[in-house]
Amino acid sequence: MLRRLKTNQLVVDLVVAALFAVVVAWPELVVGRTVSHNGVGTAMVVVLMAAAVALRRLSPGIALAVAWAGAIVQMGFGRPPSPTDVAIFAVLYTTAAYGSRVVFWLGFASAITGAGVITAYLFGEPILTGERRSIITTAVASLFAAMFALLLAWTAGALVRTALRAQENRVAQLRAEAEAVAEQERVRIARDMHDVVAHSLAVVVAQADGARYAAVSDASVARNALGTISTTARAALADVRLLLTQLRRSQAEGPQPTLADLEQLYAQLRGAGVELRFDVDPSPQRTPPASIQLAVYRILQEALTNALQHGGAGPVDVRLAWHADHVDFEVRNALRPGTTATQPQELENRSAGERTRGHGVIGMRERAQLVGGRLDASTQDGAFVVRATLPIGGGS
Repeated sequence: MLRRLKTNQLVVDLVVAALFAVVVAWPELVVGRTVSHNGVGTAMVVVLMAAAVALRRLSPGIALAVAWAGAIVQMGFGRPPSPTDVAIFAVLYTTAAYGSRVVFWLGFASAITGAGVITAYLFGEPILTGERRSIITTAVASLFAAMFALLLAWTAGALVRTALRAQENRVAQLRAEAEAVAEQERVRIARDMHDVVAHSLAVVVAQADGARYAAVSDASVARNALGTISTTARAALADVRLLLTQLRRSQAEGPQPTLADLEQLYAQLRGAGVELRFDVDPSPQRTPPASIQLAVYRILQEALTNALQHGGAGPVDVRLAWHADHVDFEVRNALRPGTTATQPQELENRSAGERTRGHGVIGMRERAQLVGGRLDASTQDGAFVVRATLPIGGGS
């Protein structure tokens, strides 16, 4: 029933209503130009119409009812049309502009009904008594004139309503787009966080296990392992700090891994005791786009992390083939004894708390799809194989 208005809007409406009451009442109640009409009736009509003006934006439905009450009182006292009737146009405008769906159509019906009531009030008695039969033409003209004027006020409000709805839709669309962008950014940062933390912790765990066994027999090996742990942890800490900074601030993405960082990635895996064999044929003829470099790095990082955590004994083979319009790469590692041929696919369907490799496969596939590529992960001949194809420069 009541709309939310700002304090200044309420004050403005009350001031306008008071000024309206003074302007329309002054000639009749103070100056006395129309002393032939009842002063009480005039005061009642002025108060009701002024109240309708005051309520027109706060509650268009109540304002419409009050305006109808004022019109009925006016006709009950036999008053002719007067400046107080201007309030009706203001009320019809707000019913169309700000009213609910019911009030909107009640305003439309009131405009049509009001035109008929005005015509019947002004010309009904002469037509019925037959005093002036030619008055019918004038009455019809008055009916259409009144209907046009009242519907014009209502139509103006309807146009404003349409404009306000369009503006609200634009604002809602912009808000939805901003939320979608923010969600995509959160997903990207979460994916990067997973890649950084999972890979670094896998290296740290592998080095810590090696250092624990080597500490008794070879202290130098333990020291080297601890050094690798320290370097890996510091790098991971720097990456996590960068990602947290992106979460706190709406800034550019900051530096991202490139193909040049792959050597450091391979060194970490070799330092963790993984036998890594790497082959690039053919090599890239030009610098790939940054998005492709990032996707290649993150997919390889996740695939190698899976190989370190879940792979069996044996080498890990990495092959890259840079073509003119796409890059193909493959990571192959032996499965641990007892791993079934369907286990990787089953892991993808488990809950987040039950799976490690499944989450990585999903993340790798999402990264490939984001740049328009595709990725497959499966077991073949006792090995877990990740294959991906990413387009370069718009290729498919």
